[in-house]
Amino acid sequence: MNRIKELFSKDSKKLIVFITAGFPRKDSTKDLVLEAIRGGADMIEIGIPFSDPQADGPVIQEANEIALKNGITLIEIFEQVKEIRKQTDVPIALMGYYNPILKMGTTDFIKKCNDAEIDGVILPDLPLNESLEFCINLKDKNISPILLVAPNTSEKRIKKISNLAGDLIYAVSILGITGNDLSSKNNLENYLAKVKENSETPFMVGFGISSNDDVKWFNSVSDGAVVGSAVIKKVLKDRKKGVVENFVKNLKK
Repeated sequence: MNRIKELFSKDSKKLIVFITAGFPRKDSTKDLVLEAIRGGADMIEIGIPFSDPQADGPVIQEANEIALKNGITLIEIFEQVKEIRKQTDVPIALMGYYNPILKMGTTDFIKKCNDAEIDGVILPDLPLNESLEFCINLKDKNISPILLVAPNTSEKRIKKISNLAGDLIYAVSILGITGNDLSSKNNLENYLAKVKENSETPFMVGFGISSNDDVKWFNSVSDGAVVGSAVIKKVLKDRKKGVVENFVKNLKK
């Protein structure tokens, strides 16, 4: 069974932590991922740095710029994940933009994901109507395509996304970029109820989640909370060992 499917078949609520690959140093990925896991992260998203990250706010944009200046490549990210895999069975998803994958070639990309034992792939800029073949090819290798829904996604489209994704959906909490403040809880609750009513697929919620209270609230209305910008911000402010582990422990309290 795919690790993501296995994780979300359990009743407990999940904390998903996002780490930008190659940040703050080229070789930091493994250390930060393992710190997050020691802190209690149930799943890891590893961001593939890109020069034009349209869905990301200034914090993750800065991390991307640093990682690209460090010279991190997609090939090196796969090698880093292989090293991480030697020490953990926690589910790992890659999150990135379609351009670098297209440049590598989708067949080669999926093969390398499989070789590195990556469990899921999130591509926020891949249009749904162009994603069918890519999603099928991922599933053929037991890799979960994790598709996005947003507050303005129709019920019909949510059902379509649920059927195509299968194992996990990423519900964007706001219309905007990562790191933005959350809108009113009432609007969010109505939106997430709509997702739940129109999908049998587990869903995690991300964008703008930064505190223990946020995590608790989103765990009450979804299957898991994704924390990204807040983690990266901690590393930008303080690069000492243990910063990510301690922050994640606090989120899990």
